[in-house]
Amino acid sequence: MTFLPNPTEPRDLPGHVHVAMPAEIDFYNAEQLFPLIMSEARARGDRLEVLVLDLSATCFMDSQGIRLLNDVRHRLRPGARMRLVARPDGVASRVLELTGLRRDVPVYDNLAEAMAS
Repeated sequence: MTFLPNPTEPRDLPGHVHVAMPAEIDFYNAEQLFPLIMSEARARGDRLEVLVLDLSATCFMDSQGIRLLNDVRHRLRPGARMRLVARPDGVASRVLELTGLRRDVPVYDNLAEAMAS
């Protein structure tokens, strides 16, 4: 079963947006996640410096999850950066490594490091 993220508000630090991702990112929810993420990013307008997508709780992610992350990365406003948080021993971290996305997007072990970047 696939769930959308908890509707809690992302943390809003100056220039930074944190979005917690769901436990599963796959064919069933990736298409619905994209507008939610982009809405949070666009709400900050020109003030957005860093978008942090937190995959700490993500225990399943297929190719649609990677596609989602790439689509978000390529549609951020110029100058905005994307950072990912993934547990080093987690599935999301392994998928990011296997697909090569880890080379293109910085991945942090914890939220504090990602938010400080």
